[in-house]
Amino acid sequence: MISVKNVTLSFGKRILFDEVNLNFAKGNCYGVIGANGAGKSTFLKILSGEIEPNKGTVEITPGERMAVLKQDQFEFDEFSVLNTVLKGHDKLWEVMQERETIYGKEDFTEADGMQAAHLEAEFGEMGGYEAESNAGSLLNNLGVHDSFHQSLMKDIPSNLKLRVLLAQALFGNPDILLLDEPTNGLDIETINWLENFLADYENIVLVVSHDRHFLDGVCTHVADVDRQKIKIFTGNYTFWYESSQLMARQLSDKNKKIEDKRQALLDFIARFSANASKSRQATARKKALEKLTIEEIEPSNRKYPGIIFTPQRDVGNQILNVEKLSKAVDGRVLFDNVSFTVNKGDKIAFYSRDPLAITNFFEIINGEATADSGNFEWGTTITTAYLPLENSKFFEQNLTLMDWLRQWVPAYITDVDEPFLRGFFGKMLFSGDDVMKKTKVLSGGEKVRCMISRMMLQHPNCIILDQPTNHLDLESIQSFNESAVNFKGIVLLSSHDHTFMETVANRVIELTPNGIIDRLMEFDEYIGDERIHQLREEMYGHMEVNS
Repeated sequence: MISVKNVTLSFGKRILFDEVNLNFAKGNCYGVIGANGAGKSTFLKILSGEIEPNKGTVEITPGERMAVLKQDQFEFDEFSVLNTVLKGHDKLWEVMQERETIYGKEDFTEADGMQAAHLEAEFGEMGGYEAESNAGSLLNNLGVHDSFHQSLMKDIPSNLKLRVLLAQALFGNPDILLLDEPTNGLDIETINWLENFLADYENIVLVVSHDRHFLDGVCTHVADVDRQKIKIFTGNYTFWYESSQLMARQLSDKNKKIEDKRQALLDFIARFSANASKSRQATARKKALEKLTIEEIEPSNRKYPGIIFTPQRDVGNQILNVEKLSKAVDGRVLFDNVSFTVNKGDKIAFYSRDPLAITNFFEIINGEATADSGNFEWGTTITTAYLPLENSKFFEQNLTLMDWLRQWVPAYITDVDEPFLRGFFGKMLFSGDDVMKKTKVLSGGEKVRCMISRMMLQHPNCIILDQPTNHLDLESIQSFNESAVNFKGIVLLSSHDHTFMETVANRVIELTPNGIIDRLMEFDEYIGDERIHQLREEMYGHMEVNS
């Protein structure tokens, strides 16, 4: 158990936490949520002892071991991949080193023999004899293949280092597990494995993540960081979001009778409790929801941006026709012989094991890159708005936000005054003097919100989104997702956010080095179809790329 008592933390005049009191119990997984900058990662550092609060204490049940997902990719450069994982269990690693030292002695004494016997017993109790095998299995499950296990950390690809550090945190069944953005850099198959692992985990887990599908799959509770406090709510992220939105609507509905409101809330709890029985964490979540009282449901204090795309005109019969497009980079084939037609009503999830494939494809159809062969043609009625993966080139000039947005106003809009531009910024939660900020000082999330304002200004009937959730907080992700679902035009989308792909897309196109797979179905159905899985293996061949 973890007990947080009166924890207060401030940096100068800024108070991050004020008198926070919480308990985290065994068998529960807590999703730590909050706006960017609210202090989610800082709170995990307080729990781990990396940051000392100004006031208050964190107490952990004596004898319990805590593991933390480390963020420093260079800390273990001189260790092998396998040993990096083993070092996740400090005590076991110490015993291993002492054991090796004793057995390496040339003048092995009787006292050494007694100490060795003691160490062997301790080593066995901690699972030392299975340690390397267990560490290897974790690595393989996380997509780090056997060929890398004996390599030094400094010599393996950078995209594998985070996976090794994640294996290190998971290794040895720690009593308390603190994970800050564990799904970063993982492909969907690996994220699914991690969901299953954590759903079956019997100890305490605290996880910070912007992946709603992942939070829904693993969390029994939500720890909401807001307004210098942290409150724990029963249920996963979707339950927290929908219940807080329902409560807010109930409070604003003055004409509805109290008993009607109460019954609506009871029906809502019952529905989610029933759905929880289908979850991998069925028992824990269902029992928690059944004990939930209406008084525990509170409206959210969060502000959600207003992302609204209003097409200037409807799409015509011809939207996009792609014929035999191919692209390779440095001899590596990203995609080949890509041909398809976009139809009215299409919202297409683009997918690939090689993330460069989709980014290059989107850049080609937006005229920002050139294909090696093939061609494409947009219909004359189509107005596109593109959210690229990399947006730095849009912010090279050090302009105020007002002047920055002004340069993207379409020619047909003639009445461009300050209130007009402020309207687009206001929807993205830039208010007051925010619009006079210079672009050079913007955070990653602020730049993406500016790019979304620019997209809305285009009044598109086709939006193209390359990893649209990058740098955004959960509130912006939720709003963006709902906007894409409700959008009446065409959506071409690629995202690591499983929920975004599943709720928006009605068609999936997978780009491979040997053509495409094109299916009119939802994303979950596509990923779970065993026949498609076999086809994918054939089309990728022996390619190993971690997306």
